[in-house]
Amino acid sequence: MDRILIADLGLRCIIGVNEDERRDKQDVVINLALSADLSTACRSDRFEDTVDYRAIKKAIVALVEDSRFFLIEALAGAIADLCLKFPAVREVTVRVDKPLALRFARSVAVEIVRKRKDSPDS
Repeated sequence: MDRILIADLGLRCIIGVNEDERRDKQDVVINLALSADLSTACRSDRFEDTVDYRAIKKAIVALVEDSRFFLIEALAGAIADLCLKFPAVREVTVRVDKPLALRFARSVAVEIVRKRKDSPDS
């Protein structure tokens, strides 16, 4: 399966369980691997034959910036569900990093993999 990668999408949202985390937006960094069959697009060189990753990015920005999740696990799951609503996306790997979440650590991250229920591999 082919993959489209979106790297280091930096956004801000309410995320966390502590009082200050529920009040002030924090940085999150999102990385995606969108699995799809890109063979037709490779041959045709036509936009209509590929995954519209700009539309996916815009949808993720809207979701994340308006979200109020307690856990980065829940945020990653919501992003995966959103990506799988795009018909050409067969599988998605989502990594959500929360920089400076732990003292002495640059980041804490969650990575999940989700497949379409109607995918031949699922």
